Amino acid sequence: MDPDGTTERELRPATTAITAGRSSNGTSLAPPLWASSTWTSAGLVDARRRATGQRSNEFYARYSNPTVRAFEEAVAALEGAEDALAYGSGMGALTTTILALCGSGTHIVAQRQLYAGTLAFLQGPCRRFGIDVTIVDGTQPGAFADAVQPGRTMLVLAETPSNPLLELVDLADLGAIKGPFTVVDSTFATPLGQRPLDLGVDLVIHSATKGIAGHNDATLGVIAGERDLLNEIWSYGVLHGATASPADALNALRGVRTLAVRVTHQCGSALQIAKELAADPNVTTVYYPGLPNHPQYDLAQRQMNLNGTVLSFDLAGGVEHAACVLDRVRLARVATSLGGPETLLCHPATTTHASLTDEEQATSRISGGLLRVSVGLEDPDDLIADLLQAIDRG
Repeated sequence: MDPDGTTERELRPATTAITAGRSSNGTSLAPPLWASSTWTSAGLVDARRRATGQRSNEFYARYSNPTVRAFEEAVAALEGAEDALAYGSGMGALTTTILALCGSGTHIVAQRQLYAGTLAFLQGPCRRFGIDVTIVDGTQPGAFADAVQPGRTMLVLAETPSNPLLELVDLADLGAIKGPFTVVDSTFATPLGQRPLDLGVDLVIHSATKGIAGHNDATLGVIAGERDLLNEIWSYGVLHGATASPADALNALRGVRTLAVRVTHQCGSALQIAKELAADPNVTTVYYPGLPNHPQYDLAQRQMNLNGTVLSFDLAGGVEHAACVLDRVRLARVATSLGGPETLLCHPATTTHASLTDEEQATSRISGGLLRVSVGLEDPDDLIADLLQAIDRG
């Protein structure tokens, strides 16, 4: 409340991106880099307080770091969360969450439309540790809830939009599940595109390497949610050791400041490109939630504020055609990431999802002719011209 009794108006996301995460700034506009790995204590009592406190900010960098903490606060503000935790990568955030909340004899429900690294962790280390995993079709209403085993399921894991076909999970349905913790990988959306916590989801995870940091110069993961739950995950994470780099957190804070303008431009360009590709006879299917013919277009309009910076498309000529396109693009760069200022083009079957068997790729509809585009900050007309000349010469 303001002193006059009125309620302070909540800031809009673009403003929050500028104002949040300044706890260690002092009077500096730019965030400082705290590169120290350790801090001195004022004797035994102070040392014990730092060693046993929750997320002590000036004790040892594996526990916390002021620059990393500022980044966590910025993401928490953007997600409308009580708090956030940063890790050394998106997979570091994901694996720490899973291993902090699950153990031998417990159960996870996850969707088949997941990043291949996530699937590999669920099907490999999790099962080796005695954690059972049920895979469901995340696009089917009720699929997650139906697979929950009361008293045994600890985690329900979703990714929306999914990599690489931009399939969606109904966040309200997911948030309504009672019992297990619900977790959403929201990397493709960014906090500007959707806020799963607002729809009842317990935790949201990002590979902040991608759109949040946004400049291809930071490797980070982040989890946001309720503070008490995050403190439990932190207690395990200190032992797991997937520590976030303060230098990467500094770069990511810079990325947060421009997140709104970057993502807004990239989403507008992505829609324009998707429409042009959909009209090309050499393209059989375009996958983008902002297209009215996307099978979950109505759901995207309900739960997403922006339709995303990534699209995928299938080529009529299959894998040979895809190889030709990758050879012939001149403006788009062939690289396996997303969210940065440069437009990137990748072939999921041989990169992001190369660890899947041929049968698993077929089940996931990852064909040899599928290409994924992370739309950058170039002029969309230039990108369209580049993509079309490469596709139509294929």
